[in-house]
Amino acid sequence: MKRPKAKENLTPKEEEVMRLLWEHGPIQVSKMLELYPDPKPHFNTVSTFVRRLEAKGWVSHEERDGAFHYYAVARKEDFRNESLWTFVKNYFGGSYYGAVSSLVEEEKISAEELKELLDYIQRKNPSKGNANG
Repeated sequence: MKRPKAKENLTPKEEEVMRLLWEHGPIQVSKMLELYPDPKPHFNTVSTFVRRLEAKGWVSHEERDGAFHYYAVARKEDFRNESLWTFVKNYFGGSYYGAVSSLVEEEKISAEELKELLDYIQRKNPSKGNANG
């Protein structure tokens, strides 16, 4: 089975299809269409996105009762991690510190949340996060 290439970025519409597949797959295109908010895209439009994603290796299908049920091949976590890295690289020069600093500057993350993150880091890497240990 073909695996997605990390550098093959998805369009916003393709990302929307992937979110539906991660949350509801395996699913037929007709059922997927029902999940879209109004105004709903045309059936052929969604079908084209699904086939394009399948060609890229992000999606596969299984045939059940004469109908194709599509599902995500790529894990949501892998996509999220790659997307986050691309964002940090493009907008913060690859610096996660810069990204978090920006969240602090824009008041998008609180001191309490930062303390929780620090506690998490120290629990995850006890030898690296504790100067006394």
